[in-house]
Parts: sequence; C-alpha cells; structure tokens
Amino acid sequence: MWKTAPALAIMSIILALCGVVLVLGGAWLAIEGGTWFHGLAGLAMLACAVLLWRRQVAALHLFALLVLATLGWALAETGLDWWALVPRGDVIFVLGVLLLMPWITRALPAGQPGWWRKAGPLALALLLAGAVGVAAMTRSPHEWDGSLPGARGPAPALAAGTDAGDWLAYGHTWAGTKWSPLAQLTPANVTGLKQAWRVDTGDTRRAGDPEEITYELTPIKVGDTLYACTPHNMVLALDAETGAVRWRFDPHLKVPAHVQHLTCRGVSYHDATWPGATRSADGSCPQRIIMATADARLIALDAHTGRLCTGFGQGGAVNLAVTGPGLQPGWFQFTSAPLVTRGLVVVGGAIYDNASVHMPSGAIQAFDVASGKPVWAFDPGRPEDTAPLGPDHPPVPSTPNSWSTAAADEDLGLLYLPMGMGAIDQWGGRRTPETERFATSILALDIKTGHPRWVFQTVHHDLWDMDVPAQPALVDLTIPGKGRVPALVQSTKTGNIFVLDRRTGQPIQPVREVPVPGGAAPGDFTSPTQPVSAISLMPPRIREADMWGATLFDQMACRIAFRRYRHEGPFTPPSTRGTLVFPGNFGVMDWGGLAIDPVRQVAFAHPNYMAFVDRLIPQGPGTKGGKGGPSGASDRGGSAEHGNSPNAGAPYAVSMGPFLSRLGLPCQSPPWGYVAGIDLVTGKVAWRHANGTIRDETPLPIPLKLGVPSLGGPMMTGGGLSFMAASLDYYLRAYDTTTGRVLWRARLPAGAQATPMTYRSPASGRQFVVVVAGGHGSLGTKLGDSIIAYALPRT
Repeated sequence: MWKTAPALAIMSIILALCGVVLVLGGAWLAIEGGTWFHGLAGLAMLACAVLLWRRQVAALHLFALLVLATLGWALAETGLDWWALVPRGDVIFVLGVLLLMPWITRALPAGQPGWWRKAGPLALALLLAGAVGVAAMTRSPHEWDGSLPGARGPAPALAAGTDAGDWLAYGHTWAGTKWSPLAQLTPANVTGLKQAWRVDTGDTRRAGDPEEITYELTPIKVGDTLYACTPHNMVLALDAETGAVRWRFDPHLKVPAHVQHLTCRGVSYHDATWPGATRSADGSCPQRIIMATADARLIALDAHTGRLCTGFGQGGAVNLAVTGPGLQPGWFQFTSAPLVTRGLVVVGGAIYDNASVHMPSGAIQAFDVASGKPVWAFDPGRPEDTAPLGPDHPPVPSTPNSWSTAAADEDLGLLYLPMGMGAIDQWGGRRTPETERFATSILALDIKTGHPRWVFQTVHHDLWDMDVPAQPALVDLTIPGKGRVPALVQSTKTGNIFVLDRRTGQPIQPVREVPVPGGAAPGDFTSPTQPVSAISLMPPRIREADMWGATLFDQMACRIAFRRYRHEGPFTPPSTRGTLVFPGNFGVMDWGGLAIDPVRQVAFAHPNYMAFVDRLIPQGPGTKGGKGGPSGASDRGGSAEHGNSPNAGAPYAVSMGPFLSRLGLPCQSPPWGYVAGIDLVTGKVAWRHANGTIRDETPLPIPLKLGVPSLGGPMMTGGGLSFMAASLDYYLRAYDTTTGRVLWRARLPAGAQATPMTYRSPASGRQFVVVVAGGHGSLGTKLGDSIIAYALPRT
C-alpha cells in the first residue's frame, strides 16, 4: 500500500487547498452580499480532504453530492450556456475525475466495498455533468436565426457626374450608409474571392508615437484610382486594378508630445467639373484630395499628381493648430475624413479626453474648398454667431466637439454632425448650458450658413464618455402610415439606434425617457431619465451571475469585485467607490457604426458588450490626478479609454479600464461581440450571431468562437453581401445579409480595425473588396501597414 498511499495524501492536500481558497473567498463574497455557494463548496472540499486523508469511502460519496450541487447551482444561474457553465464546474469536474483514478480508489482499504460501490455515485454524477455539458455545447442561447426582408424600394439616385462603380467618400457617399449598389459578388460566388493585390505602405510605428497608433482607414476610389492615407498622414494614390503606387505625398507630420491618437480614417475628394461644383480662381487642381492631419492642418492635393494645391490656404494647407495659455500642442487634432459638400470643406476635430477642464474649442469650421478661406464657424459656446473664427473672434474653449465623420443631405441643405462631450467626461458639475445642450447629440447645421437647425441629444448630462461616435447614415424609409420618410439612423455607444426624421430631428421609431440611477459625486448631478430608442442593442443589466473566468476561483474573484463596485444598471454615475459601467466606454458601437442597405431598408450592426470600471479620484488644487502625460499613460500620450486621466482643474481625476479578472480575461461571460441584422422599418433585430474567435488573443492559436469585440465597421453591397473585419481575430469575413451567416473569410497579416469598401475596376470590370490590416495599439492587435484587395479571378 505504501506506493499508493501518497496519492491519497497529495489529493487530500489539493482538496484542502482548494477548499481553503473557496471558504475564504466565499466568506468575503457572502459578506459583500453575493452567493453563499463558493463558501459552502469550500467546506465540502475540506470535509472531503479530511475523509480522504482518513482513507474513508465517504470522501467520494460526499464529492458526488458536491458535483450534483454544483450542477444544480450552475444550471439555476445560467441554464444550458456552455461558456457560462465552464468556470462554475471545471475545477470540481477535474477534481472528481482525479478521485476516480485507480491510484485513488485502490488506495482505499481493501476491506471496504468494491469499486462500483466506492466510486459509482461519483462516476454517475460526473456522467450526468458531462451529459449536461454536451447538451450545452449544442445550444446558443445568446444567438438567434432569422432573415431580413428583400427590396422595398429603389436604389438612391447617383449624383450627377458620378459612377456606381466608385466609392467617393468615407461612407461611400456623404449619406454615410457604407453601401454600394454593385452586385457582381453574391452569396453564390463569394467563396471564389482571392487576393488580387496587396500594398505595404511602409508607414509603421515610429519612436515617439503614442500608444494609440491605429490604421482605421477606409480608402476612397474615383475612376481608376484608389486614394488612401496612413497613420502619419501620408497619402497614396493606387491603381485600382493592380494596386501599383501612382504617387505618394508625405506631409512630414510633426507629432506633438501629447497627441492622443495617431490615425487617419480617410481622405475626401472634390471634382470641380461636376455640375454646380466650386472651381479655384486659377483653374488649378480641378480634382483634389482633401486631408486633415494629426498636427491640425487641412491639406489639398492634386488628385492626379499628389502635389499641393498651392492656391488652397497658404501653399496648399490651412493651419488649424490651437495653442494658448494652458493649452498643450497636440490637444487638438484630426482623425476623420473632412466633409466636402456644396463647395465647402467642413471639419470638426478630436480633442484630448480628460486632460483638463480648460481645453480647445469644439467649434465646427467650414472653408471654401477651392481657396481654403474660412466661410463660417459653428461654436457651441455661442451657437447663433457663425462668423469665421480669427484673432478678433476666438472660439469659446472647452465646448463639445465632433471628432467623427459627418454626413450631408444637399437637397435639404443640411449637414449632420455626431457630437462628443466638452472638456471632461466623468464629472460635469461645471458644464455650461451650451455644453448641456449640444453634448452627446446629433446636430443638424445649415450647410450654407452653419446655423443650427435642430439638435437631438442621445444622452443627457453624459458622465460615461458616451459621445456619439459614428457617422450618421441617411436613408429613406417606407414607414407604415407615414409613407416614405427621409430618415437619419444613428448608432451609439449606449446601443440605442435612433431613427429620426432628418428634416426635423423628430423620432420616427419611438424614443422614451426611462428613469435611471441618481447619486452623482459631490458637486455634480444626474439626469433623472435617459432616452431609449425602440430599436436598441443595449444589453440587459449585468448581474453577479454573469461573472466569468477561466476557473471557479477567478470567477469568484470577479464576483467579489462586482459586489464591491457600484452598479444599479445602465447610467449608474461614476463614484469614488468605483462604478461598473455597462455598456462600457468602448461602446456597444463605436466609430465604425452601422452599414445600411437603402433598397432593403435594413442595417448590419456589430454590437460589443464589454463592461468598464470608472473610479473618481479626489484631488485638491494643483494635483494632476495621474502619472505621466495627459492620459496618465506616458509622456507620449495614449488612450483615454484606460488608465488614469488627470482632469486638471476638476475636483476628481478618473481611473478607468475594462472590467477584467486577474488573469486578464473579461469578468463577464461571453459572447462579447456579435453581428446583428436589423429591420429599420419594423425595428426588429432579425438575427444575431456571435462573431469572431479568440485565435489571436491566446498564446495558442485556438479558434474558439466565443464572440470577440470588434472596432471598425461593416460594409454592404447590392449583391446581398455584407463584409467586415474589425474583430480581434485577423480575418475579413463575408456574410449573407439575409441570414448573417459567414460565407467566406480571408486570413489577414495583422489586425484590421478598419471598415472595408468595394468598387468596380474600369480595367477589368471586376468588383473588388478592399480592407486595411494595420492593427490597433490600444487594443493590442498586431500592427501592420497593408492595404489588401480581393476579387474573383479573371475569366
């Protein structure tokens, strides 16, 4: 017996150690108001350890009861949800299997009952648990199948002088739908897509770049040329058929020490030969590329040569850099494509988040597309005075800004801006009435004058960084009882999808005000209600039962953390205790937004569900509230969505980041990322599927389809296909728009936190799909510099 007896001792010690951890952690959890199960399970393990040490068969029988109790508790909390069941039962199941091993059962005294009477109850309990696990593997409780409707109306008319095979603006057109009428690629032939060409731009991370260097580009295509920019704002003109570089422009970007982001989501195009278009006085650069840079310049380039259009501004550029007392270089920059409409270039700007209460203005400015001369400026601090900004007419500082891409309806003479927050995000005790009016809203301005026509606020008194991040999408909807209505569809970080009449800003799909938690930090307040749309991808309130982990132990730790944070549902205000923010700062939908098929009047969405933790840090006069530069990340800046932010001049700094376990895993159960098909007429979500694998997030490339977050956007086509990369695994995928099923995918060399586009090449008549694989510094996806095109092989 001496050869096997040590096995009992070792197993007893393992059970005792596990039991002690569960008893201590379970007691802590129970004191915090959580479940008692972990503590009771720990006591059972300790009892099993003692019985096993004494070589009593009762140890196996007691453990069988523990397996059954765990199974019942887990099913009561989660149902047949495999990934939620795993951390509840994995440790106990493995320990139970070890107890059945011969070196354990044979070590029990020979005079005791035979193997079946010794181990049979435990074996049956484990078989039952295994059967439940197998059954759970066959179910997808968070997904559902369905189908989207077919055509409901005609395709939108093309603007004069344009071609259906082009992709003329960031969102295809300034309607921002990210939909192309091209139908050469279909569900029947998309599996034949092959890489047609690849261009590596050579623009990679440099010494001194911020943490959040990203390649979020969607190229544009005009005629036979593709136009692209890079994180350091280089511009490339590529042959649409072969990818050959026709010209390259380097603006010699001067990256300030405290720049927050380094990205370029797109460039814009203006053609002076189109009907009604604006021409330069000397007739130069009739076709021009417009780009806004990270060092706050607005640049015009000849679309054919890449040379500066010298008649624009000062030698081809307008300098919009903002400096002054208390303002740091780099606190104002551009990351998105400028809007070009009716002879104007309209730009907002990205302002460093949470650095100080004294920040640059969020004024929206319009310039003559030919000369670069200022035409008007909308300053949220004085909304009725739209005179151009200048030394004698400076902007009001610290006002809400528009960092994302705008949309325009030239027939209505309106442009639409997604608005962010003014100055700091998580504490709003000193915001002005103008900030309260325009922050976290959709703003409609008169194209000609810049005067506000309407504003719709998506979050009142925003304390959660829920700025409106995506380009509004303009589509005409056939609404029962109302006929065809010109609509604006706006995705948001909260998950609400607001459908408004774009003429007036009034909701087409109902919006109701719902009560939300109160109790803001001292000196601040909360809105008693928040708007919720009838079309919403907002997640249900997160519960302790939603906590997750790799094992029972780290799941227990997440439960303890959950109980210690403040969380009373969506819109629980930030606190010094730490508030669980769900949906988190990452947003249900960020700047990638929706894609909309205007013929079918449906949308393709990619909701994310990641909780964050925001903690207010009291500070007195002169304190910085965080280490390092403005974001607290480093002297080179970084993402303000995680780490410490100083909020200089406010009574609180803020620490924020995703709600993760000690192992670095999300504390909430998967899936964390989906794709969803939405009928914009009925307001129903027709289908939803978990999207993406953990292949590129783990040391071993295991393609488990847990459903991972995505940052980027989708694109749709007239052929019934939707395309998206964006997820944390490195794939471009083609989906059947009707059902949401993945039909094709291509492996990418790096992360693709960007939105794809499509076009027809005049040279071969083939339809191409293009995506940028450049990665995202803050998300940790692999960085790269590739622009990749796919097409069907030549016939």
